[in-house]
Amino acid sequence: MKKDMKEWLSELNSAKKKKALPILSFPSVSLLGCSVRDLIADSELQAEGMRLIAQKTNAYASVSFMDLSVEAECFGAKVHFSDDEVPTVVGRLLVEPEDAKNLKVPKVGSARSGIYVEAIKKAVERIHDRPVLAGMIGPFSLVARLIDVSEAMIYCYDEPEMIETVLNKVTEFLIEYAKAYKAVGAHGVVIAEPVAGMLSPSLEEEFSSPYVKKIVDAVQDDSFIVVYHNCGNNVLKMTESILSTGAAAYHYGNAIDMGEMMEKMPSNVLVMGNLDPAATLKDGTVEKVKEQTVELLNKCSKYPNFIPSSGCDIPPLTPWKNIEAFFETVDGFKAK
Repeated sequence: MKKDMKEWLSELNSAKKKKALPILSFPSVSLLGCSVRDLIADSELQAEGMRLIAQKTNAYASVSFMDLSVEAECFGAKVHFSDDEVPTVVGRLLVEPEDAKNLKVPKVGSARSGIYVEAIKKAVERIHDRPVLAGMIGPFSLVARLIDVSEAMIYCYDEPEMIETVLNKVTEFLIEYAKAYKAVGAHGVVIAEPVAGMLSPSLEEEFSSPYVKKIVDAVQDDSFIVVYHNCGNNVLKMTESILSTGAAAYHYGNAIDMGEMMEKMPSNVLVMGNLDPAATLKDGTVEKVKEQTVELLNKCSKYPNFIPSSGCDIPPLTPWKNIEAFFETVDGFKAK
């Protein structure tokens, strides 16, 4: 079912009492009684996991899995799978400029991308009380998974033409991937571009934001939004460039001071973040979750466009008592 997503964003911005919108999907493994390995290979498990989380929480939206290996696997990268952790890319697919020239742009549906699109289609059919947002990697972060993160950053200086060649190809694929999500009924997509947050501001402006903007321009409209996510530690220095992407909303990680970020962001744009998903939500106590959530809310709740969230994807084995403590603290918060 289509929704007016601009109206939805406006309603969230104007709401006096805020709810949470964490990137919460992989902890569905404990609700489903399955492994991560099972989950990432089965659209039925993914959709049902999203439904169970929507049933269990009052999150503003249902957010899909931030599995940043899917798109790289489509291009031919090797992926390591495990029962307890999110898949990761291993090794290098591209080494020489000639490798970039020969790189073929895959079809959406190849490798596991078809499973993820099908999962969103099923989730939209089951979740009717909130938007369903798909997840995908950002262009430079995908390049870094094909070339290697450290090498990609060096190649921005030493082999910029190679980086641009790969960026154009991955962006072409990502546009079609986002269109596939849109076609099956998703209300938007969260684009994760964390590696770009490790670049210098000038390199990010050259090798990330223009390509994210191409995706935004290709798919975003009244019924489909793009949420830009970056958990790099340099994003405070990149806000002007990041905003140039034209994304409808922005999500930041716990490597930065969220209060400082809120000062830099326009008041009419929704901004989300940034409780530490690993050290606090996964490995912390209930008391620590509550304490740090209150600290975050005291710092940022004065900004009407702030939405409390996790700083990144919440890990699969995060205890549900901690996740529930986060939601309960947000729901019960009263500003000083």
